[in-house]
Amino acid sequence: MRRRDFLLLRVDGKTTVLSCESLFMRFLDAENDGTTERLFANLASDLDQVSAVTLVDRAWLSRDDLRTRVDAVLDTFRARGGRVA
Repeated sequence: MRRRDFLLLRVDGKTTVLSCESLFMRFLDAENDGTTERLFANLASDLDQVSAVTLVDRAWLSRDDLRTRVDAVLDTFRARGGRVA
């Protein structure tokens, strides 16, 4: 299984669930191995495949640097018509 497959839990072909806890853990791993850009590129690419995303456990986005990066990806997602819950 690919590493990025752990970020999004597909509910159906149009919606997905994003665990902010899992994203936080992947973010820490990416910081340590220098792949932060790839992490968020993969997230953006995954979100291109759905029309709605539900964020779970938003408290895990308390770090400003992580929240800023996630907000940027979600802003792009919303700009193309995606819905965030």
